Amino acid sequence: MRPAAEPAITAADDPREFAATLHAMYDAAMSGGKMPAHPRSVISESWARATVAGVDPEHGAGDDPLGFADVERRRTESGLAGCLDSIVASLRPVVTDSDNLIIVADASGHVLWRAGGSRALRRADQLKFTEGASWSERQVGTNAIGTALASRHPVQVFSAEHFVRSHHAWTCTASPIRDPRTGELLGVVDVSGPAPSIHPTTLALVDSVAKLTESRLRDEHRSQLDLLRSIAAPIVGRVTQPAVAIDHQGWVAAVHQMPTVARIAVPNLLSAGRMHVGALGLCDVEPLPGGWLVRATDPSSSPVETTLTVTTEPDGTPSIRVDSGGGAWTFRPSPRHLEIIGLLAEHPAGLTAAQLSDKLFGSPDRTVTVRAEMSRLRRHLRGVLASSPYRFGESVRVQPT
Repeated sequence: MRPAAEPAITAADDPREFAATLHAMYDAAMSGGKMPAHPRSVISESWARATVAGVDPEHGAGDDPLGFADVERRRTESGLAGCLDSIVASLRPVVTDSDNLIIVADASGHVLWRAGGSRALRRADQLKFTEGASWSERQVGTNAIGTALASRHPVQVFSAEHFVRSHHAWTCTASPIRDPRTGELLGVVDVSGPAPSIHPTTLALVDSVAKLTESRLRDEHRSQLDLLRSIAAPIVGRVTQPAVAIDHQGWVAAVHQMPTVARIAVPNLLSAGRMHVGALGLCDVEPLPGGWLVRATDPSSSPVETTLTVTTEPDGTPSIRVDSGGGAWTFRPSPRHLEIIGLLAEHPAGLTAAQLSDKLFGSPDRTVTVRAEMSRLRRHLRGVLASSPYRFGESVRVQPT
């Protein structure tokens, strides 16, 4: 569920008076003085991130915008190109006869498209608010585009709430757009213009447009899955072993001799050949128009070398990368699962439930707990972990970073 949007200003507030208060608050914050008021939590958290990133509050970053070829490539890869006309049409009343702009940026904060009047575009050009420019928080500090991406919430930023002083004459309102297939951020839709033009209802409007865009993408995905199903169903029905047809994100179009599920976990890089595919284990993978045919292999088939690498994420939490037969996937283990992986790596011949219980809990009696933990762990390592006793296959290698 999307969090409730918080406007920067209420209908009862006078924008000019509120802007003056924000300027005094900003000047005090940047000079280390006593602030006459405190910023909203979304703003104070963003200011803190910008400070840690070393953003210059007077000028921001001086990075040049991306070139035309890079912008075109990002437009194609963004997944938002087909939605641009509907986004602009929905927000057209906000920019008609005004100095407001409609901006669509990608998940990294780079501006991909702009729409608005010539005067508004010229004003934006003076701030390098152009196609290819990065408006991530690490580049320009607090702003609706970067802060919406960082917080994953709809955001409205008014006047001196912006971290960089030269942006104080602006107000901007943005909402993130997520890929309905994966939940990952695709980008952000934003309306920006002169600070006095701020209105609290703009936030609700921009967020509604983001939701409608996600709904359109969801409908397109269903149509694509239906098309894949029409192609794959006859093929899947003719194979002799358990098989499934999936799209590139793992959404299931057709199944044969397998439980029906909506989606299966797929490696980060799925390609034709033999590899581990999520909970299905070792599979033969063949391309289909718009997806893949995945067939379970005979358990007696020759094994594929698999490597488990323990890595550390930027936030300090451990993760496991599994590389198998050209495919790869990553998951974040619980501390208990990480301990189990370490123990099994130390005992290649395997450990019984009682032996694992003794090493984990100091007693061989907690086998029920061990079996439950192993069942959960095998959801991530299907085809990699064996049982009776619990062990990694001979072709599996575990290595720390």
